[in-house]
Amino acid sequence: MAALRKIFVLDTSVILYDHNALNNFQEHDVAIPIQVLEELDNMKGGNETRNFEARSFIRLIDELSRKKLINQWIYLNGQTKGKFRVILSGREQKVDAVEIFGNEKYDHQIINAALILMAENPDKKVVLVSKDICLRLKAKALNLLAEDYETGKIKNVEELYTGKTQRSDFPDAMIEQLKQKTPAAADNMVLDHIGANQFYVLRHNRKTLHAFYHKSTHTFTPVAAATVFRIKPRNREQAFALHALLDPAIRLVSIQGNAGTGKTLLALASALEQRKNYRQIYITRPVVPLSNKEIGFLPGDAKSKTDPFLAPIWDNIRFIKEQFADDEKMLGKIDELITTEKIAVAPLAFIRGRTLTKIFFIVDEAQNLTPHEIKTIISRAGEHTKIVFTGDIYQIDTPYLDAESNGLSYLIENVKDHPLYAHITLQKGERSELANLANDLL
Repeated sequence: MAALRKIFVLDTSVILYDHNALNNFQEHDVAIPIQVLEELDNMKGGNETRNFEARSFIRLIDELSRKKLINQWIYLNGQTKGKFRVILSGREQKVDAVEIFGNEKYDHQIINAALILMAENPDKKVVLVSKDICLRLKAKALNLLAEDYETGKIKNVEELYTGKTQRSDFPDAMIEQLKQKTPAAADNMVLDHIGANQFYVLRHNRKTLHAFYHKSTHTFTPVAAATVFRIKPRNREQAFALHALLDPAIRLVSIQGNAGTGKTLLALASALEQRKNYRQIYITRPVVPLSNKEIGFLPGDAKSKTDPFLAPIWDNIRFIKEQFADDEKMLGKIDELITTEKIAVAPLAFIRGRTLTKIFFIVDEAQNLTPHEIKTIISRAGEHTKIVFTGDIYQIDTPYLDAESNGLSYLIENVKDHPLYAHITLQKGERSELANLANDLL
């Protein structure tokens, strides 16, 4: 028996998350309420990712329609996929979301558009797809099926790749070799770890060694808790992170962990340590207001609007400078790096269109990015560039992302098997005992 053909109605939030969403529903039909096009039209200007997604979707629909009318069903891709159409308003239905919830939001008209399709297609299952939880709840209250957009979501975030494993059965000869600070070949070793590259905690005779397995060379390298630019790792995970950050063979690094685990500080210290190897150190983060007030309404020029969002990065730079309070020459050097923009701090939107060649590129708060944004950033990498993503997948400020659907989780899950990539999850907070209290107990 053939599966029941469905009609998926896409909300604006889905398009802004993935402009190619309508091609991800296999043989099922996809409908877009006219109000979604109106919202996208209002968002098409600007340099933020949502503006890019809006423009890309509008161009996609224009190319799809060509000389066809889009208020009628048209095939998405020949006849191998389902059909597509735009739903217009105006038809009366038994249940009216606008009458129930009010007309001040397009959301309620979008629900009505889905209800119209239900009435017109009693033989098909109509499903409203939205990243907006509240909209989904309102739809379900009106007996309309609603679900989240699943493409790009991680199935079990609790089992997300951590980048490390423990073993207690390594041969004595290999352990002795690692103790001598020399790499050890992994010949004849049975390795069942997840991911291409991996950090190892090796238990041997009540002692512990730390090593990094590099897939491209099939060797284990000892990991030392070395001080980097006067920043000393306080736990083994921090030492692991610094090892990956300093390894020239690793071009892509992600560091995940709670607030206060030292993610940004470690990335910045390692960048400064390697400053002579790169043309520029670029530190950025997505600008996500923590209130409903958009950044455009804030007073001042672009710099004064974005400075408050970049303050945590400057705090880390200031902390590193404090480590050199007794070294005026180095303090002057750091200030010179900032003045000459050898160290550049700017919002993520400012890098769109740039090719990142010979740059140490740090993206802070990467959990506030979509999978498409992560892909876009990595695709900008030129020769001799290293990209570092840091963030906490459980502390998300963007309303339509969560621990399963954000770009950082997507990156960790999908890139773990590549030999150019290394990841580590930091677990212990090192900011202060008071900060740890908040993370552990509240």
